[in-house]
Amino acid sequence: MSRFTLPRDVYHGKGCLEELKNLNGHKAILVVGGGSMKRQGFLDRAVNYLKEGGMEVELFEGVEPDPSVETVMKGAEAMRAFEPDWIVSMGGGSPIDAAKAMWAFYEYPETTFEDLCIPFNFPELRQKAKFCAIPSTSGTATEVTAFSVITNYQTGVKYPLADFNITPDVAIVDPDLVMGLPVKQVAYTGMDALTHAIEAYVSTLNGPFTDPLALQAIEMVFDYLPASYACDMTAREQMHYAQCLAGMAFSNALLGIVHSMAHKTGAAFSTGHIPHGCANAIYLPYVIKYNAKDPVAAKRYAEIARRMGLAGTSEKALINSLCEKIDDFNVRLNIPKTLKEFGINEDEFKEKIAKISELAVGDACTGSNPRAIDPTAMEKLFTCTYYGTEVDF
Repeated sequence: MSRFTLPRDVYHGKGCLEELKNLNGHKAILVVGGGSMKRQGFLDRAVNYLKEGGMEVELFEGVEPDPSVETVMKGAEAMRAFEPDWIVSMGGGSPIDAAKAMWAFYEYPETTFEDLCIPFNFPELRQKAKFCAIPSTSGTATEVTAFSVITNYQTGVKYPLADFNITPDVAIVDPDLVMGLPVKQVAYTGMDALTHAIEAYVSTLNGPFTDPLALQAIEMVFDYLPASYACDMTAREQMHYAQCLAGMAFSNALLGIVHSMAHKTGAAFSTGHIPHGCANAIYLPYVIKYNAKDPVAAKRYAEIARRMGLAGTSEKALINSLCEKIDDFNVRLNIPKTLKEFGINEDEFKEKIAKISELAVGDACTGSNPRAIDPTAMEKLFTCTYYGTEVDF
């Protein structure tokens, strides 16, 4: 048996933020990030809509990029004091991911972070509150997914939490919120969305419900991401929908080792944090070449290339075309081709890569990757992504 779970309601279209006034409840806590929503006036607008709908509103502000365990605990404490029946989170992946984890600790104060790290081990939510997510970036799609990524800064490791319980009840996908996105964020989040869709399509859990969503998302990213990066606002709206479709696909089909690698390297090096979408964009072509040694995965990658109208008659030629297309996008979006080019120190890379490889193999996303991998092969693959060498194993 397979399962396909999405929010009950997905509102989309310019101005649909107004739907907040139709949420039925008494108290809403609004969880937000660093201030861009406030500066652009969307935070005030959201608060006013909730109040118009008859709700008392409290803010929890300042969720950092790559939210920490500490922030989650602080937010859960604020929720226990305020007792909301709606948790509303607006912003990029970080505040929404943090709010999902806060939700669990609000409803179950005695649960531990270790409990939640076990995939699909959450207690039954919605005992106290429902959840509404409003994305302000076009990449993570956390507004429609069963996932949340929280960082333990003591260990430098990102933990992907996974449970259908944390799929939001309502998603509000309003393109107005992404019109002012900085272009670097457009690039990184757009490539994150592309990675979601490609990994979902080749995942071992792909199926007839997720395939059409993944293919449509890939097509839309190929059609609209460069124009969105060039500040075409029609393209930016379409990218906001594309990333949401990609999220619907991967929330149900799961992901693969591009994400395992990104999760375990994001906060691992002293030379600087690697933004999640940037890491995905670097790793994706290398992982395609690794996975394509598996005949089932090769067939799926070739299908993507064929559906996108890329050049090639043989399976190998089609897969090469797909990798070239991704490489071309990375060049156009000013994304480096290797970890070395990104600026990761070579000695530190060599020193840490064995441990990172072990952690990446143990990541929750590795299980649904189409080709098996062990720490030795993972280390070889990371080495290819550092120096830009050919994946020939």
